[in-house]
This record gives sequence, structure tokens and C-alpha cells, in this order.
Amino acid sequence: MKFGIVVFPGSNCDRDVAYVTQDLLNCPTRMVWHEETDISDLDVVVLPGGFSYGDYLRCGAIAQFSPIMSHVIAHAKQGKFVLGICNGFQVLTETGLLPGALVRNRDLHFICDRVPLKIERTDIPWTSAYATGEMITLPVAHGEGRYYAHTDTLKALEDGNQIVFRYANSRGEIDETSNPNGSVNNIAGICDRTGKILGMMPHPERASDSVLGSADGIKLFHGLLAFMSEQRLQPV
Repeated sequence: MKFGIVVFPGSNCDRDVAYVTQDLLNCPTRMVWHEETDISDLDVVVLPGGFSYGDYLRCGAIAQFSPIMSHVIAHAKQGKFVLGICNGFQVLTETGLLPGALVRNRDLHFICDRVPLKIERTDIPWTSAYATGEMITLPVAHGEGRYYAHTDTLKALEDGNQIVFRYANSRGEIDETSNPNGSVNNIAGICDRTGKILGMMPHPERASDSVLGSADGIKLFHGLLAFMSEQRLQPV
């Protein structure tokens, strides 16, 4: 299974993801410069955190026009996997691969912290190594991480079971006090209808090695690898 990590000018979490996929998971990994146009060799594309193109205009607004992105969209339409983390999630919403938008945090402050998350869905490859309702803790670092969507879009997401992660307190309770940035419905991460495109504001790659104090994030990648292994063992 081969990972590709897109590197935009201003990306700063690309090497963190590569450490997880290449060093911890021992998966072939290559850094994909934003001007590249051939990603046919990749199984999974990761759009990492950072400040793509300096986050001018608004986060992800310029990155959506990068040469690589039309090929990421084609990759997704082929039924392959895409993960957008933080700034990568913002890029996914700008391109329309995921609905909604990420806007300025409720208190207009940059947030850098560790937050509890509730796993809402485990029937997709990305979260299959977790238990439904499981509580994990992941770092967040964003100034524009407040998820917003129109009422009809929110209803479609809820009805389609596309909410993957929600901000919650340590007891798993979802309320305003456990919402660090004001995201509607405490949304921290969503997927598309196939479950193969995942966008999330928290950083699983920053909590994938126990030396950092938590390995809650590594299960995200373990679930995907287990799914791919099972698929390849299926009889033809």
C-alpha cells in the first residue's frame, strides 16, 4: 500500500505524516510536490496540515487551484482513499470533495491543545480499528477550524451518518463546553458517502507514537491497512 503526501508551499505537517506511514507503518511513501500531475502509483493521498500558499484569501482557497488537485479529485473519483488533516480538510471543502466550510474559530483565537474526541462511526476503513463511541485524545492547532454548513447540508450529513468525529468531554458528553472552536454539531471530522474521503481538524499523526504521550491516532492508519489487507486476500 503506497501513500502520497502532498506538499504545498506552506505545508508544515507533511513530514509528521511521513514519519507515521513510512517509519511506524513501514509503508512505501513519497512526498508529492504541488506541481506534480501523476499520482497513478498511489493508493492513498494525504493532504497534510499547515498553511498552504500562506493561507491567503482564506484557508485552502488557493490550494484548490494547485496543479496536483485536479489529479487528487480524479484519484478520489476512482474510489481511492484521500485523507485531509487540518489545512488538508480545508482544502477538501474548497474543492467540493467534502461539503461545508471551515471558518474562523468562535473566539477568533488560534487554538493549540489536546482535545477529547468521540468516535461516531466505525464501519468505514479509516475508523474500523476503533470502537463506536470510543473516546480518544488528539492534538488540534488551528485558527480557522470551526466547521460550518447550511442546515440542509447538516441534515444530509447526519442522515447519511457522515459525521466521523465529534468534540466531546472526557465522559463522552457532547455539549457547548466541550466544543473548542464553535463547530456546528460539535463536528471534528466528516467523510463522504463512500467513507473513503475523510477530513478532520485534529491531528492523528501527532498522536501516533507513544513517545509523544499518546498513540490514539495510529489506529486511524491501522484500520485502513487492515481493510486493504483483507481486500487483497479476497478470492477473485
